[in-house]
Parts: sequence; structure tokens; C-alpha cells
Amino acid sequence: MMIKKGIKVKILTGKDKNKEGDVIEIDRKNNRAKVKGINMVKKHVKTTKEKKGGIISKENFIHLSNLAIFDTKSKNEAKK
Repeated sequence: MMIKKGIKVKILTGKDKNKEGDVIEIDRKNNRAKVKGINMVKKHVKTTKEKKGGIISKENFIHLSNLAIFDTKSKNEAKK
């Protein structure tokens, strides 16, 4: 099964290991995906006329090899 937008995945490695979340964006060219609430980074944003600046937290991309599809029905993860 392929990892797609909106699917629930489990993180296999890194600082967010064993956490689960929904895929919100996929970068097929670089084999990476953004998962809601996972791999959060701080980004410094400059103030513009439309937006107020400051330091914001946002999700960063994580490699697809570090994700496993999480099957909520049987509570186990299925490998890609």
C-alpha cells in the first residue's frame, strides 16, 4: 500500500519515534512527507504588510522510509 495524503502513519525513527499522525503533504520527487504535529521546526518570519512576523512552529518533511502505514482497525502497522 502506498502512503497518500490524509492516511494515518506511525513514525519509526527520530525524535518523534512511535508517534502517529496524518499525512498533510507529500513530496514525491524527494520521497518525503509532512505529518501533522511531527518533526516540528521553528521558523523566523519577517513582518509584512499582510502578516505579523515572529517565530512560528511548523511541520517539516520526513523521509518516507521512516514512516509506516498505521492500521487503526487491527492496531498494528503494515509495511509499505
